[in-house]
Amino acid sequence: MDNSRKKYYLTTPIYYANSRPHVGSAYTTIVCDVIARYKRMCGFDVAYLTGTDEHGVNIERAAEKLGISPADLVNRNQQIFRDLWRLLGISYTDFVRTTEPRHAVAVQNLVRRTQRVSPDAIFKRKYEGRYCVYDNLYVSDTPEPADCQICGRPAELISEENYFFRLSAYQEKLLQLYKDQPDFVQPDFRLNEVKSFVESGLKDLSISRKTIKWGIPWPGDPEHVFYVWYDALTSYMSGIGFVDGETNSKKDSERFKKFWPADVHMIGKEIIRFHAVYWPAFLMAAFPDKKLSEYMPGRIQAHGWLLFEQEKMSKSKGNVAYAEPIVKALGNDALRYYLLREVVFGQDGNFSKDALITRYNADLANGLGNLASRVLAMVQQSLDGVVPVLDSVPDPALMGFGDEVSTSPVLVRAKYEKYDFAGALSDIWNLVARVDLFLAERRPWVQPNNESEKKSRGVILYNALQALYLITPMAHPVIPDATQKIWEQLGQPGTLADVRIDQLQWGGLKPGTRIGKPEGVFPRADKKEILERIETMENEIRNPGSTQPIAPSADSAPTAPIIPAVTGAAAAPATPAKISIEDFAKVELRAGVVKSAERIQGADKLLKLLVDIGDEVRQVLAGIALSYAPEDLVGRKVVIVTNLAPRKMRGLESNGMLLAASVGPDGKPVLCTFAEDVPAGAKVK
Repeated sequence: MDNSRKKYYLTTPIYYANSRPHVGSAYTTIVCDVIARYKRMCGFDVAYLTGTDEHGVNIERAAEKLGISPADLVNRNQQIFRDLWRLLGISYTDFVRTTEPRHAVAVQNLVRRTQRVSPDAIFKRKYEGRYCVYDNLYVSDTPEPADCQICGRPAELISEENYFFRLSAYQEKLLQLYKDQPDFVQPDFRLNEVKSFVESGLKDLSISRKTIKWGIPWPGDPEHVFYVWYDALTSYMSGIGFVDGETNSKKDSERFKKFWPADVHMIGKEIIRFHAVYWPAFLMAAFPDKKLSEYMPGRIQAHGWLLFEQEKMSKSKGNVAYAEPIVKALGNDALRYYLLREVVFGQDGNFSKDALITRYNADLANGLGNLASRVLAMVQQSLDGVVPVLDSVPDPALMGFGDEVSTSPVLVRAKYEKYDFAGALSDIWNLVARVDLFLAERRPWVQPNNESEKKSRGVILYNALQALYLITPMAHPVIPDATQKIWEQLGQPGTLADVRIDQLQWGGLKPGTRIGKPEGVFPRADKKEILERIETMENEIRNPGSTQPIAPSADSAPTAPIIPAVTGAAAAPATPAKISIEDFAKVELRAGVVKSAERIQGADKLLKLLVDIGDEVRQVLAGIALSYAPEDLVGRKVVIVTNLAPRKMRGLESNGMLLAASVGPDGKPVLCTFAEDVPAGAKVK
């Protein structure tokens, strides 16, 4: 290992492997990839960790629902994550799975060390209270019913003997950490939230379970398994080689000794408490004999949510967009550029496929792509494909560029350092626009009449080439695929990732360099065609093997599928064809509970319902507004078809279909329900 270069270690959250990642998960991972690429181009030795959290009750439940083992489920899902990161060009160096033996050893050794050096930090007692299994969060310390403050679902009653971490003992130490390291949590307003939470008083935290078997056994007490955060957070250490962390131990890898502690833990804002409160407290208890700088991460960096239809993107709400169809339709760079340019980092941002395609055409196809094609084609046609050799190197300021060219690398780097990705890209694309204006003013495509005009054209194209030479590496952390192609077309050897972005200077493209064959990198996209392709691929992800449904009318939504009765009688010619029991079994019917209902503006017959089906809450549109008042539906038990392809109506997506009978001459819908108490999620057969 090269220990001469300064290290930089960053992590994504360890993603929960109970289902497929969506664009929100991709956003965090892409952000970290941009940082990792940028730091490497500044000469850092970068360790970039991502991975999957594969234990817990949600994994058990998801596997049971599918009729497979938890191991089979996480093996399948972690591969989906790996495949997506490969598709997105994510340059991670380490991928950790919490089911790996190396991770189990690290977790058990960390708690053994804590019990030895801080014997009062972990204790055993009975717990009774309400817990949200979906967000892995204790909701209340009393048995009275309560809803989770994050997802709104009813919290479950938990009563069992657990191992607890004495979080309450670390309140003052945590507050001192925030005071001594004011940038420990970023942005600043998130630090204020964390401080307020800690100042309000900390409760001891359960870190084991007896009722769950899918987890890492507690050392010396195998009836218990580690639960959620102590397990998952330790992956930031186990993923780069932590074994036991003893000062006299030779077990820990050289990689761990070089890179720990992490420089940045990149997280979504919803899990900031676990990273900014629980994790530093766990580390304080495990390493009281070491300096803070030897074990405490440098920064917990929280970003906002991607909002889809003004709500957080969530599979349970049915408002999820997937990355794979976008990349397959427009390319990896399109999604990366849109997310980093459109979203102000640290704040919530709106995700729109329509805006993505608009941004692609305007900034990538008509912007950088068009500039590169025009300049390189003119050099190929009028200068025999060679960077002109000039009598003297022109000052960009004298050519009308001013400080925009020569100072742009410094300004862009400053914004990358502050994670102001939108600002960095804005500066780069302002330079693209400035070069376009420069060309429009100087018109190098006009056929020269004399030797002086030929030299002038050479000077113009030389300046445009030098600007393109600076733009390409500056944009590379965000759009790595296209910039590498442009780099090669500029006649540059090797990979752009090896270029030092902190050493870029005007004139770096050597005169006499032969450029490569000009080829377009961003073909213009037809918005309607691309949207249709993305929609088709998304439907296939949600419902493998399904076909695109026929769109219903704007004011109507079917409430029940038409399923002929299965009987042994021969079918009359006029009746629908019979289906087999296997055909009927393809329809997944489940009991649901309506959590909310509201009217849809401009649609007299439609209601938007959120229906709890046990392991998630689905958004369903139903044409029952003339028969049911929204307030009368909340709490009602219904039957929902859960494996239909999603449908869009009035700009909203419906992820399911309610069963109803058609009564009377006007076909009034009457919802199917239950006389007995049936739990949400129960299969209807």
